[in-house]
Amino acid sequence: MRIAYLECFSGISGDMFLGALVDAGVPAALLEETAAALNIGARLEISRVDRSGIGAIKVDVYAHGEKDAPREQAHREQHHDHQHGHHHPHEPVELLEHNYAKEEATPRGGTPHRHEHGRGLKEIRKIIGEAGISETAKAKAIAIFEALGAAEAKVHNQGIECIHFHEVGAVDAMVDIVCAAVGAEALGVDEIVCSSLNVGGGTVKCAHGTFPVPAPATVELLRDAPVYSSGIQAELVTPTGAAIVRTLCTRFTAFPAMKIEKSGYGAGTRDFPGHANVARLTVGEADQDFAAKVSQESITVLEANLDDLNPQVFGYVMDRLLEEGALDAFGLPVQMKKNRPGTVLTVLCRPEDAAKLTQLLFTETTTLGVRRRQESRQALGRKWVTVETRWGKVRMKVASMNGTVTNYAPEYEDCRRIAAEHHVPLKGVMQEAIQKYLPGSEKH
Repeated sequence: MRIAYLECFSGISGDMFLGALVDAGVPAALLEETAAALNIGARLEISRVDRSGIGAIKVDVYAHGEKDAPREQAHREQHHDHQHGHHHPHEPVELLEHNYAKEEATPRGGTPHRHEHGRGLKEIRKIIGEAGISETAKAKAIAIFEALGAAEAKVHNQGIECIHFHEVGAVDAMVDIVCAAVGAEALGVDEIVCSSLNVGGGTVKCAHGTFPVPAPATVELLRDAPVYSSGIQAELVTPTGAAIVRTLCTRFTAFPAMKIEKSGYGAGTRDFPGHANVARLTVGEADQDFAAKVSQESITVLEANLDDLNPQVFGYVMDRLLEEGALDAFGLPVQMKKNRPGTVLTVLCRPEDAAKLTQLLFTETTTLGVRRRQESRQALGRKWVTVETRWGKVRMKVASMNGTVTNYAPEYEDCRRIAAEHHVPLKGVMQEAIQKYLPGSEKH
C-alpha cells in the first residue's frame, strides 16, 4: 500500500501543497498544463527557493498577468469599494482572497485588475467540468471547492450559492484546488495522511473586520482535525489549504510506519527567521501491519455513570441510542460511591452525532454529567452479501483484510424475523445462512 504523509508543521496553503507535490515528483508541466486547461487566464510560475536553509519549490499563480493578492491587499481594495459605495448589504458575499499567509505582492502594471462581479460556485463548477482533466480529478476539485464554499457560507450566514469569489481570488483558488486534485492523482498513492496542523497566531484582517487566527472559515473546515499553535504570529493555515486537506487526506495521525521512497517540500511566501516555512510530503510503502489497517477514523466516546436508573428505562435508552445513529452502546456493571451498584453506559458515535446523543442521555437518563473523548478506530473493510435460504433471503455481513475474507456472520434481525414468521429455531436459520454462503464465498 503506497501512502503519502503531509506534514503541516508550518501550516498549509494551496501553493505550499502544489510545491510539495512537484518536489515529490509530480511533473511541473502537468500542473502548468492543468492551469492552462481551465481557460481562465491563469498561469503558474514555479521556482526553487530557500526557507531557513531548506530548499523548497514555490508555486505562484498569475491571473491575467497579476500575481495572486494576499489578504491585506484584498482587504484594502474592498475597503476602498465600500468608501465609494460599491457594496450593498443585500448583495452576495464576495470573498476576495485565498492565500492569507502570503506577503503582499505587487501586481504587474501597478493597478489591481478588478471585475464588477465575482464567480459563484455554479460558474466555478462549470469551468472545472469543462477542463481537460480526468473525471476523478474534476470530482475531487469540485468537492474541495464546495467544502470551501460551505464553510464560508456558514461563517457569513448565507446560502452556499450566494458565496461569490472575487475575480483574481477565484482564479487563484481554482488553480490551487484543481492542480491539487490533478497532482494528488498523479502522485499515485492509495492514501494521503496528514499530521496535526500548526495554525499560527495573531490576527488577520478580513473583509468584515479583524479576526484572531485561525480565520473563521478555517476553523469550520478544520472541525475535528488536530491543530495547535507554535506561537508564530502569522496565519499559517489558509481556508484553501484547509479545504484541500479536509477533502484529500483520509485521516490525521503521527508519522506512519512506512518505507520512505522520496519526499518533497513546498514553500510558503514568507521566510520566518529560524523557522522553515514549508510543508513536507513524504511518499513510501506502508509496512505490512499498516497496510492491514483497512480504514482508520476518529470516533467520539460518550460515557455516563448511572446508579439510580430503572433497568426498564436503561433498555429503552439503549434502543434509542442505536436508532439515533450510535455506532455501538453497552453497559458495564461497577461499584459506585456509598457502595451502590451502578452501570457505566458507553456510547460510540460519529463526532457529528455526539451533541444530539449527549442531549438524549441527559433527557432520557438520570445522569448529571456525560464524559466525552475522541479516539481513533481501525476497522476492517465490510460489505453485505445476500443468500437465499429455504425460508427467504438473509443478509451476510462479510469483513475482509487486504482482499481476504476474515469474518462473516448472518444478520441477526433477518434471521430473527424469519424464525418468528416460520416458527423455526433461530439457530437453524443462522446455520443454514452460513451454509448457503460458504460454497459461494470465493466468488463474493
